[in-house]
Amino acid sequence: MTDIPERISMAGRLRNNFLTGLIICAPLAITIWLTFSFIRWADSWVKPYIPARYNPENYLNIAMPGLGMVIAILLITVIGFLGKNLIGRSIVSFGESVLHRMPLVRTLYKSLKQIFETVLKEQSTSFKKCGLIEFPSPGSWALVFISGDAKGEIAARLNDNGEELVSVFLAPTPVPTAGFLMFVPRSKIIMLDMTPEEGARLLISGGLLAPDYKPKVVQPTVVPKAVNPLPGT
Repeated sequence: MTDIPERISMAGRLRNNFLTGLIICAPLAITIWLTFSFIRWADSWVKPYIPARYNPENYLNIAMPGLGMVIAILLITVIGFLGKNLIGRSIVSFGESVLHRMPLVRTLYKSLKQIFETVLKEQSTSFKKCGLIEFPSPGSWALVFISGDAKGEIAARLNDNGEELVSVFLAPTPVPTAGFLMFVPRSKIIMLDMTPEEGARLLISGGLLAPDYKPKVVQPTVVPKAVNPLPGT
């Protein structure tokens, strides 16, 4: 006997259609809202400092969303270009020397500069890998982001037993903006193939958006057969 499929009522169909539409529209609407909110925030910071003669909105009589953000990007790019030459480096060094003489400002500046240099450095390996560690107890596994090898005093004090330690960031669910910095032996970490972006989506979704995974197929090694020598040789 074949099972008779359960008929869905009209209210159930409407509910399913609404949920399907919500899944389609909600991420799109939130993305558009966040994008325009960021553009308006950038414009509110930059546009007041644009001289009226150089503001194209005064000639076109129309609002141009994103103009401030474009100008900010161009200005930051020009500053980065000038900061690479001798004169630019001298100006930057002079400005940093002034900041380093301010008791509270120098601590904040050094911390922010170190964070940005670590995150934006092209050769940095920060948060380019994901892994699993046993946490909070043996047999329970937690997803972590690999920061890099332990360095400085921490490495000197913890590597006495010959075990190489790795600094990892353990983020909570569903908001992975805060967490724990942990130093774990490399042998205790299971490295994953997923990217940090996929790991972040997995955390934010509470495990619902697991990335696709195709196990790597190991090709068997073909051993050539030994050639029997000809008779009489």
